Amino acid sequence: MVDRATYLQRWSALHGGTPPRGLVGGWLTLVHATASPLVRLRVHPDLVTLLGLAVAALVPVLAARGPGGQVAGAFVVALAGLADSLDGAVAVMTDRTTRWGALLDAVVDRLADAVLVVALWVVGAPAWLCVAGVAVGWLHEYVRARAGGLGMTEVGAITVSERPTRVIVVAVSLLAAGVRPDSEPWGMLGAALLLGVGLVGLAQLLVVVRRALGGAA
Repeated sequence: MVDRATYLQRWSALHGGTPPRGLVGGWLTLVHATASPLVRLRVHPDLVTLLGLAVAALVPVLAARGPGGQVAGAFVVALAGLADSLDGAVAVMTDRTTRWGALLDAVVDRLADAVLVVALWVVGAPAWLCVAGVAVGWLHEYVRARAGGLGMTEVGAITVSERPTRVIVVAVSLLAAGVRPDSEPWGMLGAALLLGVGLVGLAQLLVVVRRALGGAA
């Protein structure tokens, strides 16, 4: 069994040497503790990835069931966010990190982003705003991946619109819609916030990528 310190070192090495400090370090400690039973059971990382998508797919279904379902959906969003980190943790802790696994994880993350935003549409967000929020999030991840292909070895900026932020926005929006269904258009507010932080995060990332690749051939 890989201990916490070794897991954090391996995680840092796979993320351009980014040190897991503060909230990130605390989150990774939780992920390590949760992943440990899966490692002992020899669950394959790819299976954990697909299970995470299945969990995310439950969210719009719950959101359509009214206030009670929306509150439940908020907690399932948090569970889906945890599952998103578990597959990588299991892979790192079992030395099963592969290029195929990284590709599958990226594809499933993008699908899960779209599925979660469907839940905001279910609780009243305009379709165009949902599509725009998802598109900006996808563009954020595409820029980072493309920059890596062009030679940027570091992760780049840790922006305000990383995937955990997007998960939190959806979870809080659903929770508010379930607790106070008649007070605000929570779905629309959540989708608008998703788009807003996405644009800010994309700008942050582009500045860093421009600096990193500016001298490259």
